[in-house]
Formats: sequence, C-alpha cells, structure tokens
Amino acid sequence: MRQIIELQQQLVPELLDVMRKRYSILHQVMLTELIGRRTLATALSLTERVLRTEIEFLKAQGLLDVHSSGIRITDAGRELLERLEPVYKTMFGLSELEDRIRTRFGLSQVVVVAGDSESSAQTKRELGRASAQVLRKVMQPNDVVAVTGGTTIAQVANHLSTSTALKTNWFVPARGGLGESLDYQANTIASTMAKRTGAQYRLLHVPDHLGEEAFSSIMQEPNIREIVDVIRSARIVVHGIGDAMVMARRRRLEKDVVDAMAAEGALAESFGFYFDRNGAVVHKMQTVGLRLEDIVKTEVVIGVAGGKSKGEAIAAVMRFGHNDVLVTDEEAAMEIVAIIEQEGH
Repeated sequence: MRQIIELQQQLVPELLDVMRKRYSILHQVMLTELIGRRTLATALSLTERVLRTEIEFLKAQGLLDVHSSGIRITDAGRELLERLEPVYKTMFGLSELEDRIRTRFGLSQVVVVAGDSESSAQTKRELGRASAQVLRKVMQPNDVVAVTGGTTIAQVANHLSTSTALKTNWFVPARGGLGESLDYQANTIASTMAKRTGAQYRLLHVPDHLGEEAFSSIMQEPNIREIVDVIRSARIVVHGIGDAMVMARRRRLEKDVVDAMAAEGALAESFGFYFDRNGAVVHKMQTVGLRLEDIVKTEVVIGVAGGKSKGEAIAAVMRFGHNDVLVTDEEAAMEIVAIIEQEGH
C-alpha cells in the first residue's frame, strides 16, 4: 500500500491532492450531519466556486445529498469513508505515528486523527467520533463502563450510538463531580452515553475532593457504597488526560499541595491522580470512585486526549503502563514521537 502511494506521489501528485480534498469534504459533512455550503467552505478554507464543483461531483457519485436545508452524507458516503480511512492514514503518515507510539508504550491500539484538537473544533469532534468507535468495538454484553469528565470525553458521548439498544450495559462516572460546568461532569457524560445507546446508568452525587473525615462518613452510606462497588467493577474505563497544574487549579487545591506537587515534578493528571514524567504517581486525591488498584486491574483502559501542549502529559500517563488504547490527534502524536526520539539519544 505504502509503495503504491509513493509511486502515485511521483507520477500523479495532483491525484493525492484531489483525494485529500474530497475526503475532507465528505468527512466534514459526516461530522456535522447537516451543513450549509458557505459554512462548509469556511471550515475547509475552500472558495465556494471550488467547493460547488466538488459537491456536484460527490453528489453525482451518490456520496452526498444536497437539499435546500443543507448538505448530508449518504450511507454510501459513510461506507466509503470507513473503507478509505486506513488508506488516508497511510497516505499522510498517521499510520506510522500510530505504530511508533503503540510499540513504544506496549499498547494494543493507537488511533491518531488528523489535525490539532486545541485549535480545531472539527478535530475535537473527530477525536470524539474515533473514540466512540473504539469503545463500541470493545464493549460486550453486561459490561460496566466507567467514564471521567472533561470536554474531550463529552465529545465521545456525543458521538456514541448503536444500532441496537445495549440493555444489559451500564455507564457510570469514574469518580465524583468536579464542581465545573455540568455538561462536562462525569455524571452527565455517563447518563448521555447510556441514553444514546439504550443502556443503563448510575450516578454518583458526591464532591470530587473530600477530607479524611468526610470520606469515611460518606463511604458508610449504603447507597453510596453500592454505587461505588458498581464503579469499581468496571471492565472498561474511558478517561481524559490533563496538564497537572491546570487540573490542580481547576480543583482548587491548596497552594501548599500544588507547590509540593510541582516540586515532585507533577506533569499530568488522569483519574484524579498526578503523574511525573516517568509515569510515577506523585499525588493522589482522596476520592469516592475508582482507585489506583482498580485501574491496574481494569481489563480495557482507553485514554483520549489531543493537542500539541498535551504531548508530554499523554506520554507520562502512557508510561504509567495501564492503558490499552490511546486515541489522540496528529499534533499530540508528533510531540509524543519527538519525546520518544529524544529518549533514544
């Protein structure tokens, strides 16, 4: 495959440009479900004249439907995109990034989507779509899936759907609420995933950060105890990855705690744990929900994070060594590979 693409680039380089352009149009329409021509032209940085020509071609091929309300992708268009994805990844070097990261961290799967989710809403949506696809494939009947909060995991929820209702499956929050926007809390994300797939869900209505006394008291409540037992039985965990200092500030941790973490080299945050560059846990919060020992025993751990500034944080959490799948974007992947190359010197 790679050899054929290299030969095409030498002989008919314009063919790949056309292919990339048409792939991008189909892909953008699929992500937005219904989009106007002008909005689409702006999103792809194409002139309306060029876009009109391409849309006419894609419509004639039965890949797009054009209505007065906007443009939609057809079932044939979706199927073509799915079949083209591995070819596209090989063409533009994403497969190579996936292989290098997978090999270095001993992961079962790495998915890299094109672009930078920090600067592009489209890439962030694609990160969510790709992660939802991974999650659907690993889910089995009777599975309990624990999810963390955050804007990226919220995108996973928005793109999760199934053809048949998952009546025996459960979605649960991995831990208590953060006290931030309700849309991005783990409780909201777990209920959204359940509603979109016909599954069941349980919620955990406790603060994210608790003192020793409050923690002991809450854990004696039979209802809380029961929900926590369900959360800790999760076979699958879907989690985001954050910058340690950013997350510490969002959680309003005391200044002396933040200073101590910084001194210990805290670089990344995930599941409420703070990791240094080598993947060692330098700080963990007293939290109701998943503990470190639960993560270690979880069968499938899916990390979802992107953006160039997250590269180091993602690499740190991967070094922790208990992820099975990483879904990231091109910018973060290139940053991770650069870190891998530095280690090799």
